[in-house]
Amino acid sequence: MKSLWSDKEARKFKGDLGKRVYTSRLLGANPELVLHGGGNTSVKTKEKDFFGDPVDVIYVKGSGWDLATIEKEGFAPVRMDALLKMGDLAELSDAEMVKQQRAAMLDPAAPNPSIEAILHALIPQKFVDHTHANAVVALTNHKNGKATIEEVYGDKMLVIPYVMPGFVLARAVAKALKKVDDPYALDGLILMNHGIFTFHDDPKTSYELMIQHVTRAELHLSKKCGKGFKLPKAKVTDEDLPGLSQIRKTVSELRGAPVIASLDHSPEAVGFSNRDDVSKLATRGPLTPDHTIRTKRVPVVIGKDIEKSIGKFAVDYAQYFEKYNSGETILPADPRWAVWPGQGVISFGATEKEAGVIRDVVTHTWRTIQKTEAAFEGGWKALPASKLFEIEYWELEQAKLKKGGSAPVHQGKVAIVTGSAAGIGFACAESLAEQGAKVIGIDLSPDIAQQMDKIGGIGIIANLTEDKKVISAVERVVREFGGVDIVVSNAGIFTAGAYLDFLEQKNWDLSMAVNLTSHQKLLKYTIPFLKNGVGDPAVVLVGSRNVNAPGAGAASYSCAKAGLTQLCRVAALELAPEGVRCNIIHPDAVFDTKLWTPENLKRSAERYNMTVEEYKTRNLMKTEIKSKDVGNMVAAMASPLFGKTTGAQIPVDGGNDRVI
Repeated sequence: MKSLWSDKEARKFKGDLGKRVYTSRLLGANPELVLHGGGNTSVKTKEKDFFGDPVDVIYVKGSGWDLATIEKEGFAPVRMDALLKMGDLAELSDAEMVKQQRAAMLDPAAPNPSIEAILHALIPQKFVDHTHANAVVALTNHKNGKATIEEVYGDKMLVIPYVMPGFVLARAVAKALKKVDDPYALDGLILMNHGIFTFHDDPKTSYELMIQHVTRAELHLSKKCGKGFKLPKAKVTDEDLPGLSQIRKTVSELRGAPVIASLDHSPEAVGFSNRDDVSKLATRGPLTPDHTIRTKRVPVVIGKDIEKSIGKFAVDYAQYFEKYNSGETILPADPRWAVWPGQGVISFGATEKEAGVIRDVVTHTWRTIQKTEAAFEGGWKALPASKLFEIEYWELEQAKLKKGGSAPVHQGKVAIVTGSAAGIGFACAESLAEQGAKVIGIDLSPDIAQQMDKIGGIGIIANLTEDKKVISAVERVVREFGGVDIVVSNAGIFTAGAYLDFLEQKNWDLSMAVNLTSHQKLLKYTIPFLKNGVGDPAVVLVGSRNVNAPGAGAASYSCAKAGLTQLCRVAALELAPEGVRCNIIHPDAVFDTKLWTPENLKRSAERYNMTVEEYKTRNLMKTEIKSKDVGNMVAAMASPLFGKTTGAQIPVDGGNDRVI
């Protein structure tokens, strides 16, 4: 591990707190040290209080901040005298500790201090760095862990047996430090099964001590693994995307909400999943106890019977809870990650971001436990289940989880929206994304990628009249997110108008291919995954007012849209037994699209002897219909609001007298 310190960069960060920000970011930049909010840092300094009096304070990382991106505002200034007094107490509950730490803050608007604030205060050195370095944890997590740590570090690091984080850990460290003749002779602490602290009065030295000692752990681990050691690798020989969607559906049902399923099918992930001993190795416990908050204690290992495997996980989890609980309320019994032999490793999250965080954590987990298994006699050994339960159901961590509030209506759902590079299609994609869905837009236009970026979606360029392109797009969606829950089939064109006796055959054929057949192809290839959809799976087709009120000279467009309406009705009949709804929306006079330039609007209005504003509101309700209105209706039709409706035709036209 190399130091990232730069004297030039460091000079840009002024004062004690500035240097603390700089070195914290250096630590957070290395995922081998900390991941997604892990670790904490602090600096002791003097500040003036509200009255201008000097006060000894410690700036400690605030709860909810990530070391990789932390700013000055991410550190909580806490009065040193209060923390030191708390450290002298014989007992202190977690809830009271949090309360008193907050009461001792110099700035009440700052975030809650880290639960390790007391521990940081008890260490005499000015700068304190704490990480969950993979290599260090690997050295501690086997049956001879303590002896290995002493062999590698000698008397430069104080070894602390595992205890619960927070006040209990602070007291354990304080007790150990009192037995040390000169705390300034120490480089840091090794917390068994937990991580490493380094400290010094100089920020660069404290940071580089972390790099130095983690490097020692890496070198020792590498030596024990042997010169030729490599993680096993393998390729997926028979991809099972329907199986992935079934896994996601079953996990979602256990959680009681849709989840994103992120499949890692890299050669290393597949190699891990193919290990003969993977069922035992993967289920011995997490890399560090705090990971249980995100990943639970163990993953599910998927067998030939998917539902049976996940069902057994739920039963085992309930038994684990019953064995160790002391009055807590059980969490949902869904797994947070899965080992799928032959396919790889799956991470589940309520959102794409959460699934990504879990994927990062478990990737470091399965890599590190394999190294430990190869390096030490007896192999990987995590903390006992009872200790891990204490962390998973720790009142402080549970309090964080309960602050979330209600989720957006489409959170965790995966939505495909075609023809979404502009106009109505983009509005549909935007509304679904605003309501929590992960949206994948498919369009022939190269603008689709940029448009989807605006809403946090993914754009795929594809001609939806080509079977191979549709199959490829749908399979990519399932491969990346685990399934499909919502399909908004909007792709379409408006061919040149002409009376039947003058209608060019190519216009008719093109309209049928794009406005009808492409929708049929999309349904054909998404239905197998919609059957495993979660959160009330739904199809919404975008039709036209022309279906119920056709006009002369628009046969190619009107007939294709009428055929699309009939396709919707047949799909509704076929999919209802599978719990999938199919409805169609008929917009009219949506003028805020690229099709309607100011010149086009002006010409059309003049034909009716109207102003442009009169023309845009020429419906019974005298209201303008915008793309966003259609998008919002589509998002509603895909939601539980329309959960009892299928085969319906919904107009969004402000009321059309010909239709009515």
